[in-house]
Amino acid sequence: MRSRLLRSGAASIRSSPISLPRPFSWTCKACQIRGTRNRQFSSRPPPEKPYYITTPIFYVNAAPHVGHLYTMVLTDILKRWQQLKGNTALLCTGTDEHGLKVQRASAKAGIEPKLFCDKGAAIFKDLAQKAEVTYDHFVRTTDKEHKEAVEYAWFLLKEKGLIYTAKHEGWYSVADEAFYPQSAVQLQIDPPTGRKIMTSIETGSELEWTSETNYHFRLSAFREPLLEFYKANPSWIKPEHRMKEVIEAVESGLEDLSVSRPSDRLTWGIRVPEDETQTIYVWLDALMNYVTKAGYPWAPGRESAGGWPADCQVIGKDIVRFHCIYWPAFLMALNLPLPKNILTHAHWTLGGSKMSKSTGRVVDPFHALDRFGSDVMRFYLAHDGGLSNDANYDNTHIIKTYNTFLNQNLGNLASRVLRGKRWSVRGAVERVGAKPSEYWEEGPGSKFYKNTLSTVPANVAEALDSCDSRKALQDIAEFVRSTNKSFHMSKPWEKILDFAPGEPGEDVDRIVYQAAEGLRIVGIMLQPYMPNKAKMLLDQLGVNESRRTFEYCSPGKDLDYGVPMIELGGKHQGVLFPPLPSEE
Repeated sequence: MRSRLLRSGAASIRSSPISLPRPFSWTCKACQIRGTRNRQFSSRPPPEKPYYITTPIFYVNAAPHVGHLYTMVLTDILKRWQQLKGNTALLCTGTDEHGLKVQRASAKAGIEPKLFCDKGAAIFKDLAQKAEVTYDHFVRTTDKEHKEAVEYAWFLLKEKGLIYTAKHEGWYSVADEAFYPQSAVQLQIDPPTGRKIMTSIETGSELEWTSETNYHFRLSAFREPLLEFYKANPSWIKPEHRMKEVIEAVESGLEDLSVSRPSDRLTWGIRVPEDETQTIYVWLDALMNYVTKAGYPWAPGRESAGGWPADCQVIGKDIVRFHCIYWPAFLMALNLPLPKNILTHAHWTLGGSKMSKSTGRVVDPFHALDRFGSDVMRFYLAHDGGLSNDANYDNTHIIKTYNTFLNQNLGNLASRVLRGKRWSVRGAVERVGAKPSEYWEEGPGSKFYKNTLSTVPANVAEALDSCDSRKALQDIAEFVRSTNKSFHMSKPWEKILDFAPGEPGEDVDRIVYQAAEGLRIVGIMLQPYMPNKAKMLLDQLGVNESRRTFEYCSPGKDLDYGVPMIELGGKHQGVLFPPLPSEE
């Protein structure tokens, strides 16, 4: 059943004879301008491709929920990781503003569609800013440049004979903006009204029967090319089990895809070039956003200047079919390279049920960010959020994570090491930091130095390079616990030599230095997750800003820190993770 659900939505197609149209005379203005400009600079060497990562673009028909925040945060973490390694990285996000559900939502609100979309886009921009999501591009499908890129892509597909007209009948979901075959629908009773309605088995959204003549894309022609690509790139979709589901869906066959709607039914969208009676299908329109902001259509020599092909595209599991079947087929048809990785994540549930704007079962991300702060929310979502399996959102879990880990482990360790009155971090770094590796093979903390301090950064890097930010953060968290445990069990306060003022003894220096190194490395690795708290920790340690990259994530790599750059303060002033207010 699952494989059938991933098929194209064409339920019943009666194709008309194919007659290729005469080549269009139409050319978008942006292409004319770009062509003129780039001819002048054709002798320049092509620029180096930046790392390019994208979120899906979000519908503006309703307010965002915490699931949207999760997608943004995951993407931002991976972008910041690349920057931590010294790479140039670009993040693209934005809003999907066309389609029937936006048209109907704006009509219900009594607002012109563009004004409705302006308001919705502003809300998603505010959410990104509040969550410290450092996007470089915010694309809107109502942007002029995007419209021209979609029209250009349509022109190419039409000229290649990959688009034709046919009558289409089937069950259509306005919420999903997709057709479903008969095998993917079910009859249900709507509890509030008692009405009998047809719904999608896959998403549960209500369906309506439509019969119309529109344009179709020859998706069926790409079955074999897609299967060949999947075979050559077995880890293209992460996690692995979703790759298997997509392969099964394509192996079972692909039907051609309806890629337009009659404009008398769908007025809010991009009209088909040279045919005002049709509006381009919202998913063909929307998927093009990823190349729009990368500069498509490109002039020769500029193909990768904006970052395409994307190094990673982050999506929710509910839009796998569109991104892993339709999108690569469109790209193949346009002779464009495919993205290097598709990272799919699971959903957040609330009380065991999927969050949904249509049902009202959502968590307001603005309220959550106001309550806990951006760093804590980013940490919680990355640590507890699921890639393979859904995760249940619960405020008590956030509070527990804060109290038991951030406050009592990381915060407590930083306070004990940095505020120790009978030792000095700077003194320990100066006296034992430059010791050779042989020095750490025996003595206090030797096992921790060899088995944890020297190995964890590589494990974290491996996980993040594989786009598994959850595993990486769990490795970091365990590293903190191990550092805390090693420091506590070593009991440096019992080993201090009273007869050497200012120099507590070599054993104490070893213990304090190793704990400080653990904090320093943790501070560097936490920057993609908790940018503000990580900065505060590194400032407290006195780590120079030029030495906060992954290059310095190994013991002994930085010997110039240890003098705080900010006031450590008293009991709660300047504390990394102060206790939560009692009313929690």
